[in-house]
Amino acid sequence: MKNVEGKKYWIWLSLIPNLGSKRIQKLLERYKTPEAIYQAKREELEMLKGIGEKTVTQILDKRIRNSVEKHIEYMVRNNIDIIPMIDEQYPQILKEIYDPPISLYCKGNKEILNQKSIGIVGCRETSEYGKKAAKYFAYHLAKEGRHIVSGLAKGVDSYAHIGAICVQEECYPHVHNIKNCGKCGKTIAIVGNGLDMVYPKENERLERKIIETGGVILSEYPLGTKPEKMNFPARNRIISGISQGILVVEAKEKSGTLITVDFALEQGRDVFVVPGNINSINSVGTNRLIQQGAKLVTNYREIF
Repeated sequence: MKNVEGKKYWIWLSLIPNLGSKRIQKLLERYKTPEAIYQAKREELEMLKGIGEKTVTQILDKRIRNSVEKHIEYMVRNNIDIIPMIDEQYPQILKEIYDPPISLYCKGNKEILNQKSIGIVGCRETSEYGKKAAKYFAYHLAKEGRHIVSGLAKGVDSYAHIGAICVQEECYPHVHNIKNCGKCGKTIAIVGNGLDMVYPKENERLERKIIETGGVILSEYPLGTKPEKMNFPARNRIISGISQGILVVEAKEKSGTLITVDFALEQGRDVFVVPGNINSINSVGTNRLIQQGAKLVTNYREIF
């Protein structure tokens, strides 16, 4: 992978636990580059407000510093890159949100990150109706040149990715038959773990197909990060932040999907909703969003 070695200080910065993008921004305002932070002495770091002694110790931790080369070796071997916020390939629309990631780990086609995209989200225990709706909207939006963003989770996320890359009639909706023919749609998967693992494991083939058909897998988390529950709400702000609008396909009353909707509204994104069966628990959240003013859509043209 080209120039990963030159980004080693960004990789190091991402490995410091519990630092958070706001404190990283504070450090970068003072030191300008990750390398300058790396070279800083304890005394000057301790003088900075809002950093704290524990964080200073982690910044200076030799074990973290010594692990960077192993990360670089793995990334080069597995075609993983890191895109700092200062890089022109970093999604410009993502910079608009309140708490953008300082850097993004990336596997696949970075060229699509600054093109038009629509997020599709929904519940994991989706119905047949939800599966069909996710594939229908993703398929047609992808045919119209929109990249589909989702979270590579079970349920609606997976079917949105599948619909997006199956824009050839002969392979729709059979993801196993897809080849990189140049006519496939492209999709962006935002995950809540490091790119050295696939979660859920059953989506390993799907992840490979996303990359083969010109899509990309993104994560703000460094290699070795497990898919902890707390990672997914943070992941959701990136799904909405990188998209021009969000389409919701099935959501229970207290679905995690509604967190993505909250982020989308906070970020000024359009929210579209597929109406659901009033007798289905998977439709309580979506139908309530419509009551609250989200745009009801029954076909892909209504999104445009």
